[in-house]
Amino acid sequence: MLVSHCIDPLAAVEGKVTEGERLSASDGVALFESSDLLRVGRLADRVRRERAGDEVYFVVNRHINYTNVCRNRCRFCAFSRAEGEAGAYTLTVAEVLAKAREGLAQGATEIHIVGGENPSLAYESIRAMIAGIREMDPVVHIKAFTASEIACFADMERVTPEEVLRDLKAAGLDSMPGGGAEILRAEVRRKVCPAKISGERWLEIHRSAHGLGLRTNATMLYGHVETYEDRVDHLLRLREAQDETGGFQAFIPLAFLPKNSALSYLPPTTGAEDLKTMAVARLLLDNFRHIKAYWVMTGLKLAQIALFFGANDMDGTVVEEVISLMSEAGHGQAVAKSELVRVIRDAGRIPVERDALYGVVRRYEGPANVS
Repeated sequence: MLVSHCIDPLAAVEGKVTEGERLSASDGVALFESSDLLRVGRLADRVRRERAGDEVYFVVNRHINYTNVCRNRCRFCAFSRAEGEAGAYTLTVAEVLAKAREGLAQGATEIHIVGGENPSLAYESIRAMIAGIREMDPVVHIKAFTASEIACFADMERVTPEEVLRDLKAAGLDSMPGGGAEILRAEVRRKVCPAKISGERWLEIHRSAHGLGLRTNATMLYGHVETYEDRVDHLLRLREAQDETGGFQAFIPLAFLPKNSALSYLPPTTGAEDLKTMAVARLLLDNFRHIKAYWVMTGLKLAQIALFFGANDMDGTVVEEVISLMSEAGHGQAVAKSELVRVIRDAGRIPVERDALYGVVRRYEGPANVS
């Protein structure tokens, strides 16, 4: 009688996690290929508890998308427009400052600014946004401009990205968001964002920011034309850069939203895929303490479940996020602080209002009035 021996691809991964060993590319692919979502989730949740504890963070922030005019016209993007095209817009400096002032009045401790790469928008206006907010409030944290935007400013000014970062830091910039990473591998970028900076340049600009003392985030846009191997390559390149600089604060997986994009024929990601991607990120990115569930793209309910799949951050109040709105994400653009606290508590975790650098503003332990 023949006895078949079934090889358990996750057993070796679980063994490595137990021994504290770093996972490999093949381990990452095995996790993505596994159909046992709950097993992968339990492993990620275990690592989350060990690395980040039971605190779940959120921030009172205000997003400002200052222009959707963009030179890149990435195929996955429903946000960008050509100059003069219907729906194209560019805010004036005064309009950006008015939105920031509104956010400050609502208690925002972080102003988050990103937009398209508008070649007609003078760098002086970009700098004036940062300087104006800093003059308005000397304390509020200003997180602004993706690496791709920084490269655009550098091209327009005929200087290096590092020089732009130095100048913006002098004007009041505190940190950078993680957008524009998409999938780092060149073969994928040629298919979905051929005009955008390379993955290598994205990493280089973040390394430059870290060298200047600017903390940054990292993202991955998944669920379009990439493979599991592409996702794992992306995560391992981020891990390598974090080994070198230690400058990344959080990783945010971003589910591709196909509506109104040039890739609208593709299906949206499923909840299972979103949760598995969160879990694999937690397991591979062993040098990232914070993994963020961006509720704007997943909805609050799935973001809450992601807290059991490796996430320990739910972003923030946001208020206005035009990029996902153009993709008809359907999850809203604002959420009350009290609702974030409720959702986190209901998951059995400790809600912690943080500042942009994960300093504690307030811990919500036990019954508390949320204001």
